[in-house]
Amino acid sequence: MTQDPTHAAPSLTLSGVGHAYLGRTVLDAVELTLAVGEVAALVGPSGCGKSTLAHIAAGVVEPSRGRVARGYRRHGMVFQDPRLLPWATARANIAYPLRLHGLPRRERRERAEEAARRVALDPADLDKFPIELSGGMRQRAAIARALAIDPDFVYFDEPFTALDVALKRRMQDLVIEAARAARFGALFITHDLMEAVRIAHRVVVMDVHGRGIAGSRAVPGEPGGRDDGALYRLVAGFLADDPLFRHIHDVDERRTP
Repeated sequence: MTQDPTHAAPSLTLSGVGHAYLGRTVLDAVELTLAVGEVAALVGPSGCGKSTLAHIAAGVVEPSRGRVARGYRRHGMVFQDPRLLPWATARANIAYPLRLHGLPRRERRERAEEAARRVALDPADLDKFPIELSGGMRQRAAIARALAIDPDFVYFDEPFTALDVALKRRMQDLVIEAARAARFGALFITHDLMEAVRIAHRVVVMDVHGRGIAGSRAVPGEPGGRDDGALYRLVAGFLADDPLFRHIHDVDERRTP
């Protein structure tokens, strides 16, 4: 994790954040601080409000109460669904936020192609439309789109849930390498504890009812430099011996995700 030794302001701070949906409280009294360059994985039972919290942190949803302080310069977002424009090529999709920022066409193309290289998306695929791409290629394009704007913070909202195990691991490695190379911080939403410990510096656990953060655990070592055997043992220990993780696999379908 890259941190300023002079104690720079946090990259993200949530203070007393709460939210209600159709009059029903789904989040309450959430306090969370992420250091500069920190990748934090947010886990919790299904329906506890993980995605809602990420959308509030990113400014997509306004909280009903509380305050969000963003210390980063610019953020990108990657969702579970790649959300690519079906009528645009992969290259045009990656370049889309650059177009919104008013960059010249040549610069948009160059930056889109560089972002595609960073996620190992084959140049031959850049002229294809989303329907012509595999699920993994579409997700690579979505990650490239987030990286094209040169963010110093990225929100990942369960981006690999729909992928098979082997492809999910490749995508995790891609994110680990991209975060290390670009030195961005991130809030990574996931229901997969093994994914959380592979990809993050710290695992943050939400309360089962969305009433704040139940606690967090630092993951030894750095993402990308950890032994898989040690990670499996760590996850097994969390699930067997640590009360913080007792309810992370619960499901409440009545709550808003």
